[in-house]
Amino acid sequence: MPDVFADLVGQDEAVVELRRAAAAAAAVLRAGVADRAPALVAADPASGDESAPGAVDPSTGMTHAWIFTGPPGSGRSVAARAFAAALQCRHGTGCGQCPGCHTTMGGTHADVRMVVPEGLSIGVGEMRALVLRAASTPSGGRWQVVIIEDADRLTEAAGNALLKAIEEPPPRTVFLLCAPSTHPDDISVTIRSRCRVVPLRQPPAAAVAEVLVRRDGIAPDVAQWAAAAAQGHVGRARRLARDPEARKRREAVLAVPRRLTGVGAAFDAASALIEAAEAEAAASVTEADTAERAALETALGAGGTGRGAAGAMRGAAGQLKELEKRQKSRATRAQRDALDRALVDLAGFYRDALTMALRAPVAPVHTDTAALAGAGAQKWDAEGALRRLEAVLACRAAIEANVKPRIAVEAMMLALWKG
Repeated sequence: MPDVFADLVGQDEAVVELRRAAAAAAAVLRAGVADRAPALVAADPASGDESAPGAVDPSTGMTHAWIFTGPPGSGRSVAARAFAAALQCRHGTGCGQCPGCHTTMGGTHADVRMVVPEGLSIGVGEMRALVLRAASTPSGGRWQVVIIEDADRLTEAAGNALLKAIEEPPPRTVFLLCAPSTHPDDISVTIRSRCRVVPLRQPPAAAVAEVLVRRDGIAPDVAQWAAAAAQGHVGRARRLARDPEARKRREAVLAVPRRLTGVGAAFDAASALIEAAEAEAAASVTEADTAERAALETALGAGGTGRGAAGAMRGAAGQLKELEKRQKSRATRAQRDALDRALVDLAGFYRDALTMALRAPVAPVHTDTAALAGAGAQKWDAEGALRRLEAVLACRAAIEANVKPRIAVEAMMLALWKG
């Protein structure tokens, strides 16, 4: 069985650093110093801040707080989970075979907690509860590990709660944060200053294709096409290679440029794009929503008989309302994620048109629409293609800034039509 870092695609430098840190963490446990030190290494050597709380010799290679950065699809959460498994590994190497590795990679390890935001943000209540639980002694005798996916979605109050825990960490607790970058818009400067940063890069298409062939048994030609179309995003490449519906949605998005024949057509295209994102999101969350509601109603006594059961259900209205609120937030997040995937595909098309207009010696992202992109390059020239690409990127930024998606997409479609 491959070790825990096998699926971290195209990140050789990061893997070397994480292996070294895991070995250092194992050495700390063997030496029995973890329980006596307030933290392992609280400073990032690259920051030059060795005076941060709990700082010790940075050459030990281990610290109590890490930030994994990189573009979408680079494997931030994969790296964090693999590192957590290496920390829980009986041999301290991430062997992939011991119970610590198996349970961590399977998501069932008692001392590894994953925070995956379902809604638009991670609130302070959830973070305080997590920090409190993370302060407990590891049941397995190694480390308490907290993995926070999309740490850029922490609210200000939640970030402050996390900061306090990172400033005064429990002896055997390690925090692993995942964020697009260390820009203050993504992660606060004070949290950044107390963490070691592991930068990840967009994996090359060849490396992504190799993983799809080796791990998922996908035909090499399909894997190569999917890896290029997904622009290095491993998860998306897998969906494109295995899911016919995902391919149909992509084809519909790439048909947008030739549909923009007037103002009315631009608004129609915007509506179609929004509705497709809503349908995709609804399909992804409906089953989970139904199961959650049924489980909560059962726990509250639904289906029971007698005066007590009826009274319990009357008092459950508040809990059901809170569940509906969480589910609505999750649906909104799913809609935005689906729409963003469509916009990434559209940006890839205009990127192809731009590179063709400039006669740049690079391969197209979308080989199956290369002819259409070439026709666009001749019609728009490089400047027109660049303006259209910027319109798509501006739409993504507007939605991220909480502009209503329909307004942002309609403005984008008009900009694409006008050029």
